[in-house]
Amino acid sequence: MDIMKEYIRWLERATADEDIIKELQSMSNAPAEGSAGVSTGASVEASNGSSIEASIEDAFYRDLAFGTGGLRGVIGAGTNRMNVYTVAKASQGLADYVKKSFPKEQWKIAVSFDSRIKSDVFSQVAAGVFAANGISVFIYKELMPTPCLSYAVRRLSCAAGIMVTASHNPSKYNGYKVYGADGCQITTEAAAEILAEIEKLDIFDDVRTMDFPAGMANGLISYIDDDIYTDFVEEVKKQSVLFGDEIDKDVSIVYSPLNGTGLKPVLRTLKESGFGNITVVAEQEQPDGNFPTCPYPNPEIREAMTLGMEYAARCNADLLLATDPDCDRVGIAVKNEAGEYVLLSGNETGMLLLDYICSQRKKHGKMPENPVMVKTIVTIDMAERIARKYGVRTVNVLTGFKFIGEQIGFLEKQGKADSYVFGFEESYGYLTGSYVRDKDAVDGAFMICEMFAYYRTRGISLLDRLKELYTEFGYCLNTLHSFTFEGSAGFEKMQGIMAKFHEGLDMIGPKKVLTTLDYSRGLDGLPKSDVLKFLLEEDCSVVVRPSGTEPKLKVYISVSAKSRDSASEMEGKIVEALNGYFA
Repeated sequence: MDIMKEYIRWLERATADEDIIKELQSMSNAPAEGSAGVSTGASVEASNGSSIEASIEDAFYRDLAFGTGGLRGVIGAGTNRMNVYTVAKASQGLADYVKKSFPKEQWKIAVSFDSRIKSDVFSQVAAGVFAANGISVFIYKELMPTPCLSYAVRRLSCAAGIMVTASHNPSKYNGYKVYGADGCQITTEAAAEILAEIEKLDIFDDVRTMDFPAGMANGLISYIDDDIYTDFVEEVKKQSVLFGDEIDKDVSIVYSPLNGTGLKPVLRTLKESGFGNITVVAEQEQPDGNFPTCPYPNPEIREAMTLGMEYAARCNADLLLATDPDCDRVGIAVKNEAGEYVLLSGNETGMLLLDYICSQRKKHGKMPENPVMVKTIVTIDMAERIARKYGVRTVNVLTGFKFIGEQIGFLEKQGKADSYVFGFEESYGYLTGSYVRDKDAVDGAFMICEMFAYYRTRGISLLDRLKELYTEFGYCLNTLHSFTFEGSAGFEKMQGIMAKFHEGLDMIGPKKVLTTLDYSRGLDGLPKSDVLKFLLEEDCSVVVRPSGTEPKLKVYISVSAKSRDSASEMEGKIVEALNGYFA
């Protein structure tokens, strides 16, 4: 791509969004009209102090990547940004794919969006493109969680769905998740086919568009009926595994939707299920894409949970819950014996839920025939030992909840959907039923509250139960380390680092590498993916993979040991050794 040529073309033609016009002009101090004043001199500085060439290059050096995670990027002007043009182009590619791949009666797409900056705008732009292509569009009237989108796709028999969100990323990001007819995020094969359609298009000349109001007026765009949302909530409530057991639901709960989509569905589900003693974090209650009190709105990160923990301390709450902006992840904190609030990891919460669900099913004779638990390869291995105790088979899949959803679909095709009892990933994603095919924090929050109340009624804390599990199955420490590589130079460095890891390692810190699993070759019947798992001596492992949605390399470390202290010490030595590769 000729970067300056494309930049000048955008100056001339990208006139639909005032924010884009202003940003394009600021990149080069271009005059308000035309492009004659564009400067290419290296000495000219942009307003932020960086060179004009750098700002233009980063915005235009590539097209925003499209893959199984759809689109995700910084909001702004350029081909490498999230804006009305890149969203419209992706939507045209998806529309062309749907029309080629499905009979006309299935030309239907469901749309939802979260609280992020321009999410509502992007969802309406996409809907207008689909409508202009003769595809029926069903869109939620207001922002709704990702699992509600997955539910609507299947309920309305759509060929596809889109969720406008960047999940837990900082406020400068937005994204565009694409779902297949099965309610899962698209497969590698479908992503490749959609990308091929997108790449055929000129971003200005080949995209059909229709104003959202016009699409509503002609019936090609319609709002999703409220009954579908209600049915989703009812499906979540059905996931209870009390089976008649009594619990005290008057536990004190603090909840934060982190300025996202979770407020209405989480509160509705909990209150309709009898959990009424709930305090909402006021500063994080209403949708706000700027995330003023949690710049990185990810319940995996302590900073995002800090305000909720302060609320919990003031209220002397029993349990803190927080869901990310598109409400597919949930994090929790509970009190220890000293009365201090302790954050549980996604692995710890997932193991507790797995154990609770399985124990309740076994106790009440509700365990299905040939039960299955599904987890990702980077999720704690100890979960497999817990599942085995209850006679539950574990299926390990690649990172990404779409692969868990895919396994549910395989079971459904065999008439065995009821065999699925639980699925989770270390990144705070949980699903207890087959009603959707993506992680669901509405369900996660509900099941966590039920589990918490069940144990508390019997004088047991979640930390007590976790200690019992570690005593029974041995201590296991899992940690995640992320390394960020922004811009074109960062992208190249990230590729170089992965290439070094692919050459192979004999040792990682003090641990010998026993086996290297290279998933880029398609191991264990899984799709090919640029993921490496190093199996180390004494039941330790390291997984390295590029993020599918962010400019990051992620490293997952698992250490088995006799105690937390010894595991932490060994994990530190492994991290120190790995840091040399990322310097």
